[in-house]
Amino acid sequence: MHPIRPALLGLALLAAMGPAHAAPDVPTTDARGVTISEAAYPGTILLDVDATDLGQRVFKVRQTVPVRPGLQRFHYPAWLPGNHAASGAIEKLAGLVVTGNGQRLEWTRDPLDVFTFNVQVPEGVAELRMDYQFLSPTDASQGRTVMTPNMLNLQWIAMVLYPAGHAAHAISYRASARYPQGWEAASALEVERRDGDTVHYAPTNLEILVDSPVFAGRYHRRIDLAPAGTRPVRLNVFADRAKDLEARPEHIEQHRALVTQARRLFGAEHYNHYDFLFAVTSQLGGIGLEHQRSSENSEDRDYFSGWNAKVGSSDLLGHEYTHSWDGKYRRPADLATLNYNVPMQGSLLWVYEGQTQYWGNVLTARSGIRPMDASRDALALVAATYADNRPGLEWRSLGDTTNDPVIARRKPKPYRGYQMSEDYYQGGQMLWLEADVRIRRLSSGKRSLDDFARAFFGKNDGQWERPDTYTFEDVTATLEQVQPTGDWAQFLRDRLERRVGLTGGIEAAGWKLVYGDTPSAYYKATMKGRGASFIYSLGLSLDGNGRIGEVRWDSPAFNAGLGSGMQVLAVNDLQYSADELEEAVRAAKDGKQPIRLLVKDMDVYRTLAIDYRGGLRYPSLQRIEGTPDYLTPIFSARK
Repeated sequence: MHPIRPALLGLALLAAMGPAHAAPDVPTTDARGVTISEAAYPGTILLDVDATDLGQRVFKVRQTVPVRPGLQRFHYPAWLPGNHAASGAIEKLAGLVVTGNGQRLEWTRDPLDVFTFNVQVPEGVAELRMDYQFLSPTDASQGRTVMTPNMLNLQWIAMVLYPAGHAAHAISYRASARYPQGWEAASALEVERRDGDTVHYAPTNLEILVDSPVFAGRYHRRIDLAPAGTRPVRLNVFADRAKDLEARPEHIEQHRALVTQARRLFGAEHYNHYDFLFAVTSQLGGIGLEHQRSSENSEDRDYFSGWNAKVGSSDLLGHEYTHSWDGKYRRPADLATLNYNVPMQGSLLWVYEGQTQYWGNVLTARSGIRPMDASRDALALVAATYADNRPGLEWRSLGDTTNDPVIARRKPKPYRGYQMSEDYYQGGQMLWLEADVRIRRLSSGKRSLDDFARAFFGKNDGQWERPDTYTFEDVTATLEQVQPTGDWAQFLRDRLERRVGLTGGIEAAGWKLVYGDTPSAYYKATMKGRGASFIYSLGLSLDGNGRIGEVRWDSPAFNAGLGSGMQVLAVNDLQYSADELEEAVRAAKDGKQPIRLLVKDMDVYRTLAIDYRGGLRYPSLQRIEGTPDYLTPIFSARK
């Protein structure tokens, strides 16, 4: 999953998980302690989804399940891969009716596990028919929008009720979906046949089925990204309007280069074909979610039409594509559960997500999707976060944030920099940058983290059906093989457990973090339409209406009494605007008066004064003369 997308682990603090952040063995029992069988479930389950109700956004589902007499338990998926938490949308399942031989059978919900349904199957009944609906959100307050007038996102994991006590890879499914008239659909699933608007998919197991979601829509374009004669990689673009599908040839070539650079990095592929499911939309809910042979991605409508070659595009596609290797094929042992109702643990998310965050940004640079200058500017924002804007590191470790998907489930936080939230993404990126530079320095440039990627993620070319799991010890052993030091485990623990800062890789790479009073073009592009940020100066960010989002703990704004959720109405007695506040910060640098803000706090109006003289501050990276430059080769394309 991508860090900016909604839609997260460990069940206990790292301190309680045992030494060395080691991942435990794959659990073999479910949440109720029932042993999970890996023997093949008898028969094939039929799953039929009607996805045509665009107005009311209802998915109608029918399952036909082979059964035997006696108590039959069914799970609705709770622990969702890529979400790393029990975030299954059980509240959206409705209308469940179970019948056998035409006779209605009553079901009961497990009172200690609301994701589990019990059905007593009478003698003589060989299969159950289960009819129900998935009531997808009709408003953003209900969750992520997955159905619009022009496109939809069908996630099989939200549609199934599967037999409890069985491994997902041991349950066979035959799925079909009916889409709105004339729509095209894209998925990693193999299509067996199409009858009008109904697509019948080839039989597969539940693990592959739920790992192969669908994007479908009225306006669609498929772009081949891989050279002929290689494993196919396709960019399946869906849009709110036909004109949003138009793209410049040079922009498309950058996406082709992303595939080429990933292949050169990892040296192997873990798919028989790969499908980017990509929505350019203002209506479908935002997403960045990884799968073995595909990924679910969305960007704003102007992803193609508003492309600026000097600023480039986001790292979203690079991040999710990297997950095919890091997180899906090579998977932490405590995340590789046998089915979706076994609790997951995220002790190694700083590898799963952290190194993916690193490679996603590197591959985005190497492909040209984000040019060199913009790539450095993007890294400067991350460096500034961990140099000056994570006061939470005073009390909380990077390693402990791997518990955030369970703790917070991506709900907004009032003081994110102090509370911290899933910092294993960008904090992990900084950790792996330092590891890369360390290898390059110790080997005199002969080796790099590229060698780790090839050795750790690039083995077993062509394999993809089942994950290859790893532990903390596997990570450190491979690092020692790439560049022997004898202390890689200590290097990682020091950064995970707060004994060493996270920004050492910047200066070790021959660059330093500096602040100026002019934002970079990349920074301005990231802030477009998002209000204004003074996080590096006053210590706060605001939306377009002056409502305060984040306030940095112990910053000038915080110490003046400003808090998240307040609304700034006026700056020095003038109506608030981002430009007015920016001018006030400039003037205060050479003046003697504080910046006065009229704020609304619920129904209370107050004037608060920020005594700040530091001027506007925006981060960038500057070369340290006379030192080796490791950052440029890290971001440079591989030949």
